[in-house]
Amino acid sequence: MAEFSFELDDDQKAVRDWIHGFAADVMRPAAAEWDEREETPWPIIQEAAKIGLYSLDFYAQQYFDPTGLGIPMTMEELFWGDAGIALSIVGTGLAAVGVLANGTEEQIGTWIPQMYGDAADVKVAAFCSSEPDAGSDVGSMRTRAVYDEAKDEWVLNGTKTWATNGGIANVHVVVAVVDPDLGSKGHASFIIPPGTPGLSQGQKFKKHGIRASHTAEVVLDQVRVPGSCLLGGKEKLDERLARAREKAKGGGERLKNAAMATFEASRPAVGAMAVGTARAAYEVALDYARTRQQFGRPIIDNQGVAFQLADMRTRIDAARLMVWRASWMAVSGRPFESAEGSMSKLFASETAKQVTAQAVQILGGNGFTREYPVERMHRDAAIYTIFEGTSEIQRLVIARTLSGVQIR
Repeated sequence: MAEFSFELDDDQKAVRDWIHGFAADVMRPAAAEWDEREETPWPIIQEAAKIGLYSLDFYAQQYFDPTGLGIPMTMEELFWGDAGIALSIVGTGLAAVGVLANGTEEQIGTWIPQMYGDAADVKVAAFCSSEPDAGSDVGSMRTRAVYDEAKDEWVLNGTKTWATNGGIANVHVVVAVVDPDLGSKGHASFIIPPGTPGLSQGQKFKKHGIRASHTAEVVLDQVRVPGSCLLGGKEKLDERLARAREKAKGGGERLKNAAMATFEASRPAVGAMAVGTARAAYEVALDYARTRQQFGRPIIDNQGVAFQLADMRTRIDAARLMVWRASWMAVSGRPFESAEGSMSKLFASETAKQVTAQAVQILGGNGFTREYPVERMHRDAAIYTIFEGTSEIQRLVIARTLSGVQIR
């Protein structure tokens, strides 16, 4: 078990600096263009693939970093570069985590490489959980998966929404209801292989922020997949459903569902994304405050500005420490007895919104224009308190964990 340390080792620092260089030299100069175009930045993803930054090997190395800091370090640097482009680069990872959290070794080895492709032919993947009437309320999910025993196939029908890379992905991971009587406990995850008939892209959303990341509906109409595409396998699913039915009869403990297992694993990583965006906005504001002259002196000479910058930096550092703690706890196998994973996501997300808003204020009228990047960063930051569990849901998780009461 790795000892917790606030200091990155030499190898981690080298990786961090390498990612930062890509973010500064490739992502930053292209950020405004792809934000305006509202399109997937395939050329940037391909550049990342060419140097090994967008690859299964790289993310596996970071995922299995024994300190737990590989993924949050990567996310912070990429999202420092630009949140929209970064989400296009890392969005595949949520689907990969879904397979890692729920799949067999054979499924992991078969499908995750197909999610990334290679430098000559890059691919992306999509994790599809939310629905038009089921976002935070996963128990309201309606997408159904019915087992055709004669053909050993699962038949999926329904509509997913807010899917990053939805419809353009090579591989889709879809959460569906297999036993409606069990609510959220009756869910399972399925791989939808490339080219499967019946899967199509629905509406593509035009968004307030992270506009370089493709977000769309995914429509499943009589989609048939082999039994081997059920993550974890049918035997494991049948055992889990049987336990859930028994516990439901006795009013037993709550069980994790397939979607929540994925989100729990990714919450500290989302916190790291928020830290990256907040840090980027803070650095722009700090540089601006040092150089902007008003009344014959730099505006940072005024306490009103200087104290804001002090608060911004303090919150960013505190958010990073919470993310690192949760990431270390996860890799060390320590339970989130106080919902530390949700705490890290909540605090970092709220920090990103607050810090980017303060950055706009410090830049004044310039901060409100697209000539400066803080306007885009402020728009991008709004998503962190919404996706992969809203701030309200994080507070609910934390409150339930601390109190032991099923607060509603």
